[in-house]
Amino acid sequence: MPVGASTAMLGSNLSALVTMTLLAQTPPPPYYAVIFSSVRTDDDEPGYAAAAQRMMELAASQPGFLGVDSARAEMGVTVSYWTSLEAIKRWRNHAEHQQARQQGRAQWYAAFRVRIARVERDYGWPESPGQPNRRA
Repeated sequence: MPVGASTAMLGSNLSALVTMTLLAQTPPPPYYAVIFSSVRTDDDEPGYAAAAQRMMELAASQPGFLGVDSARAEMGVTVSYWTSLEAIKRWRNHAEHQQARQQGRAQWYAAFRVRIARVERDYGWPESPGQPNRRA
């Protein structure tokens, strides 16, 4: 096999690996998405980063949690995926999450919006093992 071909294959496989680790792997719908859009203040970046990491870890340990996608630039968007509205309510009412939400309102966010939606369709590219391109 020519060197260029193996490098191209590695690049393609690497791209798929990176994509699979960056995008949440969710089950077939239906399930729920909590969409948290926010604009940060400049206050307490180390404290915010530590709290955000802790909330990711804590959410992942909750019954009904399916995964998360998150990005931040001028505006941040975090979408967490859940099996049910009941699971979302339990997460919202978790004591440590409530404390972080209070600190967020008081210190870390200039503005935010939470939206909850039922996911009816889910498809993408490239297909990943156990998760075909589910166009319907």
